[in-house]
Amino acid sequence: MPFARLANATTPTSHIGLGLAAVGRPGYINLGREEDLGEHRTVETLRTRTHDLLDAAYAQGVRYFDAARSYGRSEEFLADWLKAHPDLDDIVVGSKWGYTYTADWTMDAEKHEVKDHSVRTYDRQRAETAELLGDRLDLYQIHSVTPDSPALTDKELHAKLAELAATGVTIGFSTSGPAQADAIRAALTVTVDGEPLFRTVQSTYNALETSAGPALAEAHDAGLTVIVKEGMANGRLADPHAPDALKAVAEETNLGSDAVALALILREPWSGVVLSGAATVGQLASNLHAAVVDFDDDQLSRLATLAEEPRTYWEKRGQLPWH
Repeated sequence: MPFARLANATTPTSHIGLGLAAVGRPGYINLGREEDLGEHRTVETLRTRTHDLLDAAYAQGVRYFDAARSYGRSEEFLADWLKAHPDLDDIVVGSKWGYTYTADWTMDAEKHEVKDHSVRTYDRQRAETAELLGDRLDLYQIHSVTPDSPALTDKELHAKLAELAATGVTIGFSTSGPAQADAIRAALTVTVDGEPLFRTVQSTYNALETSAGPALAEAHDAGLTVIVKEGMANGRLADPHAPDALKAVAEETNLGSDAVALALILREPWSGVVLSGAATVGQLASNLHAAVVDFDDDQLSRLATLAEEPRTYWEKRGQLPWH
């Protein structure tokens, strides 16, 4: 299913996707993982959890599923689920390359992932993704592009990505760090044979980190689909960790802080798909309530006070431990 077909989806929950970063590996930086996953995090336990989440998400109208080579076995878990549901032909599947998972299914590894945007890494990881997802892959993204990434200037890489695009796979990129806006604007200038290479952008945007907003609006105006990740700020915007202002608005709407946090992103006119990073079926159900949240001007004003300086936000994120 070409990724662009998501733009024609009209049901509210179709604009919420499910990201598998939190359940494809035993360790991640989200707050509250001890309560969410417990101590037993074997491959089969997380495979089952992932399949339960995918079942629940699909049943409730979610149609975009997002994995990555560095999310442990996320591609494998997703591929197994897709093989068990060959009749589901309205699913859009995205993955990413550029980081290699190095933790070997442990939670105390010195390094959990290693970044490399070289052509060699692309060739290797593209083959790995193809082996697992085959023709079910709709979107392939460069993982965490920054302004200094060689992926923005490597013409050989651009040619290879264009070759993949010619087969029907949409090419996108994700961003991270305090200079996301610069990376987005640089990527918008990348062309192959006079045509823009990238058709989607996936960036961190949430109540605490709004700096990429203007650049994401520019990307949307240029025809790219905007996917938002880390809308919950790795758990900092979920109960019980949510700021008081967010909790207050959540109480007024009779929903969870998580739903309010995601609804704040969904209301942006440039927002195409907002990812839920749920680790439990209950969290997913709560996240999906974001599709029905409305805000008044006073609530929006109070929530706007939560934004942090980008460097402050990313420094705090960098200090989150792998649980």
